[in-house]
Amino acid sequence: MANFSKSQVPRFSVEVYQNEYLPEGGREVNAIVTVTSTGGGTSGGAPLRGAPGAVPGAAVVIMVDCSGSMEYPSAKMRAAREATAAAIDTLRDGVEFAVVAGTHQAAEVYPGGGRLAVADPRTRAQAKDALRRLTAGGGTAIGTWLRLADRLLAASMSDIRHGILLTDGRNEHESPEALRSALAAVTGRFTCDARGVGTDWEVKEVTGIASALLGTADIVADPARLAEDFTGMMENAMGKEVADVALRLWTPVGVEIAFVKQVAPTVGDLTARRTEAGPRAGDYPTGSWGDESRDYHVCVRVPEAGIGQEMLAARASLIIPAPDGGTPQVLSQGLIRAVWTDDMAASTSINPQVAHYTGQAELAQVIQQGLDARKLGDFGGATAKLGRAVQLAAFSGNEDTAKLLSKVVDVVDAATGTVRLKAKVAEADEMTLETRSTKTVRVKR
Repeated sequence: MANFSKSQVPRFSVEVYQNEYLPEGGREVNAIVTVTSTGGGTSGGAPLRGAPGAVPGAAVVIMVDCSGSMEYPSAKMRAAREATAAAIDTLRDGVEFAVVAGTHQAAEVYPGGGRLAVADPRTRAQAKDALRRLTAGGGTAIGTWLRLADRLLAASMSDIRHGILLTDGRNEHESPEALRSALAAVTGRFTCDARGVGTDWEVKEVTGIASALLGTADIVADPARLAEDFTGMMENAMGKEVADVALRLWTPVGVEIAFVKQVAPTVGDLTARRTEAGPRAGDYPTGSWGDESRDYHVCVRVPEAGIGQEMLAARASLIIPAPDGGTPQVLSQGLIRAVWTDDMAASTSINPQVAHYTGQAELAQVIQQGLDARKLGDFGGATAKLGRAVQLAAFSGNEDTAKLLSKVVDVVDAATGTVRLKAKVAEADEMTLETRSTKTVRVKR
């Protein structure tokens, strides 16, 4: 990773929202760390003009499912070709790219030879011509697609390395262990957005890939919407300007990290993804950034202390790690504090941001639990969990999730979470709710 001058890096800010007051003996400190990047995406990640050794700002590999099921109906394969062509048209000049056809093995479609092409009018036209020859046939082994994408992206000197993966079926031609092994091998090497088209794919497989590779996951139930979705994904990728940003948490002696979660725009647990970064410090990956803002819930446990005492519970910094393990580039930082008080009102008050995102995390969890219970025939458990989800969605103003829930349950009283399971639910509606269950709404400040 190259170091950036201040003029090249978007401006990052870190804001901490918390109730720092604890009762005597209190140990748990919760904070929402809001990270905002502004000024990125304006140059599109393009290299500085005239800079010696300048390299393209991004490299992208598009992985297209070409298994036999993509031919049923035939409109699905046609839509995939058109969507990939639309994504290629969205590439900036100078961006490196390749297209991979995925079946029970992975094959290079364009440019071939283990290379990446550099986007310009000529290579875009050649790539789109190559897409016309794509046909469906064979099985599905997504791990092989990811490994080929990794080999192609590894040849690039670009900082932003990104994949787009489309599948319409379950990963039936390799073991779950093989997919997990492939994900472990490529995690941290590139980011990846994953999409499931139609309704014959496995939600947890697609969302698991996107989560591991710090990308987005979604359903495109109607193949006719693929081109629009692919264009949006590529535009988002083209807006990324800084790669491999980490949230570094430093804690004093005696302080433990309970968990670290991204809570907006989606819920994702980063706790187990910590890498040690020196004495009492650890890095949590956040991926690539453009113009955007994200929220993270940090929970730490501090030693017990008496009334009137205070301490720095943690320091949260946004950093770009040095490639040689040297001093990282610090983009911004904020402080998480703990103050012990005998003021009952102060110590029992829940910070609005913490309360909001605690509810959003629970919302994602109970939706997953409710849908799993429904699939297992536990209709009482499903009703209870999905009723709680309706209540949380209504309370937090998450209107999009509330609409998705209303296609799975009949809402009797949203305020109390009283619902009835619908007798018949379209498979696409259930899969959409499951896939988008982790999407959150920002707290109104």
